[in-house]
Amino acid sequence: MPHYATLADKVTTETAMTFVDRVSERTLYQVLSRTAASFPDRNALSFQIKSGVKDKAETLTWAGLKSRVTQAANVFRGLGVGEKDVVAYLLPNCNEAVISLLGGATAGIVNPINPTIEDDQIAAILRETNAKVVVTLKSFPKTDVAQKVANAVKMAPNVEAVLEVDLARYLTPPLSWIVPMIRPKIEIGHSAKVLDFNAEMDKANATSLDFAEGGEDRVASCFHTGGTTGMPKVAQHRFSGMIYQGWCAHEMLFTEEDVLICPLPMFHVFAAYPILMACLASGAHMVMPTPQGYRGDGVFDNFWKLLERWDVTFMVTVPTAVSALMQRPVNADVSKLKYVLCGSAPLPVELAKRFEESAGVKIMEGYGMTESTCLISINPPHGERKIGSVGLPFPYCDVKILDCDVDGNILKEHGVDEIGEICVDNPGVVTGHTYTEDEKNVGLFADGKYLRTGDLGRIDAEGYVWITGRAKDLIIRGGHNIDPAIIEEALAGNESVAFTGAVGQPDAYAGEVPCVYVELVDGADASVDDLNAYLEKHVGERAAIPKHVEIVDELPKTQVGKIFKPELRKMAITRVYDAALAKADIDANVETVLEDKKRGLVAIVKYNDPAISDDAVNEILGSFTPQWDPAK
Repeated sequence: MPHYATLADKVTTETAMTFVDRVSERTLYQVLSRTAASFPDRNALSFQIKSGVKDKAETLTWAGLKSRVTQAANVFRGLGVGEKDVVAYLLPNCNEAVISLLGGATAGIVNPINPTIEDDQIAAILRETNAKVVVTLKSFPKTDVAQKVANAVKMAPNVEAVLEVDLARYLTPPLSWIVPMIRPKIEIGHSAKVLDFNAEMDKANATSLDFAEGGEDRVASCFHTGGTTGMPKVAQHRFSGMIYQGWCAHEMLFTEEDVLICPLPMFHVFAAYPILMACLASGAHMVMPTPQGYRGDGVFDNFWKLLERWDVTFMVTVPTAVSALMQRPVNADVSKLKYVLCGSAPLPVELAKRFEESAGVKIMEGYGMTESTCLISINPPHGERKIGSVGLPFPYCDVKILDCDVDGNILKEHGVDEIGEICVDNPGVVTGHTYTEDEKNVGLFADGKYLRTGDLGRIDAEGYVWITGRAKDLIIRGGHNIDPAIIEEALAGNESVAFTGAVGQPDAYAGEVPCVYVELVDGADASVDDLNAYLEKHVGERAAIPKHVEIVDELPKTQVGKIFKPELRKMAITRVYDAALAKADIDANVETVLEDKKRGLVAIVKYNDPAISDDAVNEILGSFTPQWDPAK
């Protein structure tokens, strides 16, 4: 499938043989072993703790990576981890994060956890997965990860061992001398034994596993979703789904000659699967700049030079990073860069055009979700790119547009260009058991087979998928899922508030950010400042604190009294677009916002000055995701 370009190519691939027949390996360790045998001396994995183009980096070859993964798996088994036991890790990007992922999935079930979420959420996930071992940071300056994990383990008595990774080993003098002297003291407060991760690995067998793998497809990882609504949901992934992600990328794009830069966190499926699994399958080289990736000090300023340093051929990004990179000139030789994959949130069309003109490389938008072991579709690298679509489904990925009842019974299957809920079946979907909690799987599958994504969309005549909205009300801020209920429930505790409606408002940087409209009780005199102060105090997740609070006389409601959020979204688009046009001194305004069956919400812009050009307006509004049209 070297030139997967059309729907016909997808069908040809699927009809030739089944996916199971295409891939001989059944476990990640088998894939790693095959790649290490094929390319033992080629670079597999690199990490640099600082962002400078000459800063120290540690690189592992494929043979070296296999040895470290073997040691990690043996350490985990030595601590009592079996195939059904869980190894959690809470780490920023570093080589140990990749080793923990692969070693944890080999010994048992690996559970990456976002180290930035709250202590009680970490503890809840550790209890939900019944994690036996946790890999995390040793206390380190300017980060509270070690203390948060200690607090969480105290609330999760199932954890028997904590393995610490000391990032100081990546530093050079004088920082490597200073860090041990200023290392923050932490309060342990739990009974789990605490060990040094690398010291334990150095004592372990590096040549072969001390145990026999079962060799069968099984649940090998658990990734949690969100984190802003109390207890995140935990999705299960099998070896077959993880291997499928790597197979797709290898067949479509990558060989051992490629270098992939991955500034996205290794606790997120986007980095762990389309990127890491692609390298695992193909023998390509993965580079991680700084523990915080794109958020690391100096990464954006040095990014183009980092591409030159590592001879990068492929980069993975998200809309917020694209926006930030457009503030920096391309000041290095990036001629080896062939592909850019963008995902996690919709990419504004104008922003994509600017990036492509600046970097001289095309962006491929993809679509995926944690529950499907990540990627579902992509704009084909060798075929037509339809800007604004999320491309063609991968081979062996069956996408349908359906209407379902709450129990998942199919009410209607939609035809070409008809909008409904996007539903998916592929090797990454753990049918019937996506979430670890059984009750969360109720109604999740259409006809007991197709994962209901909660996204609204359509499929055009050429098989391309277009996302037009969300059946669920999630606000996606830079790829970070925010449930509006966390805002609405906080405000419900304010005695001055009668009704609230939280939605996402367009944002040129984050895609959208939360805003909330408030109807006060009769006689209340609360101000916007009062409500902002209340939200600061009662919304625990900083990303969920609204960027805009507006008090209205009456919220739009349905006939049965529910808040009518489509109208609130229209209000938010109008307000944001009018403000952006005014700031740019363009005498135009949003006349109305219409629901387009194919494009979702579209702002209709009236020009108050006949000299205004479409290009001038698009220069401003093209940076936002919702589209616009000039008034007739």
